[in-house]
Amino acid sequence: MKQTLIFILTLFYSIASIAEDAQLAAIFDRYETEGTILISSIGGEKEFIYNESRAGQRFAVASTFKILNSLIALEEKIVLKKESIIKWDGTEYGIRSWNGDQTLASAYKVSCVWCYQRIAERIGAEKYRFYIGAVGYGQISEVFNETTFWLDGSLKNSANEQVDFLKEVYRRSLPFSLFSYETLKDIMTEEESSLYVIRAKTGWAKRVEPQVGWYVGYIETKNDTWFFATNITINSIADLSLRKKITLEALRTKGII
Repeated sequence: MKQTLIFILTLFYSIASIAEDAQLAAIFDRYETEGTILISSIGGEKEFIYNESRAGQRFAVASTFKILNSLIALEEKIVLKKESIIKWDGTEYGIRSWNGDQTLASAYKVSCVWCYQRIAERIGAEKYRFYIGAVGYGQISEVFNETTFWLDGSLKNSANEQVDFLKEVYRRSLPFSLFSYETLKDIMTEEESSLYVIRAKTGWAKRVEPQVGWYVGYIETKNDTWFFATNITINSIADLSLRKKITLEALRTKGII
């Protein structure tokens, strides 16, 4: 009798889990996209996940590393504030918004690779290894190029780890100053309304195969704070818009926004 009860309870929770995931699965199916999404409340009491096995798989972090990279740059005083000027050397880039002087705030917003590479040269591999280890941010190769490691697959993270990291940033429990946290919070702000605030970062790992697109961050509502990490396989440039589109649709489906 006891074994039967356990079986019934296990079956019940399995069915409930599948039904819950089916809402998110339907979104990925609609866009014919391979990927994963994890949405978790600040305390982890409420959590929604699609493709759990992929959520635990590590991928090149790409520009989502700009969240931690900005904290390191501020902490090491490579940049003193969000308005600090990063001088353009005149090199013409295919992305027009990169062609000109930047600030930390604008470099984050337009995901300026050369800006953060300039910062990386001053931080150096030794300090990167220290901070990545201290924060417990994914896995970095034993040997890496200090100006490309977040782009070329030398640094990898999973959706689960992205959410864990963002929660620590939100709680301010990592080894950074109040000023660094406040500045990061400001530059991460992407969308603000009377109902919620989204702070986030996209990423596109196009130097690896298959290419991976990310959208990670958190959303503060009147009732709770939710953390999310989405990654998808990028087969064409047209897929890039799906990073945010899928995430926002998932947040709406779950009644968060």
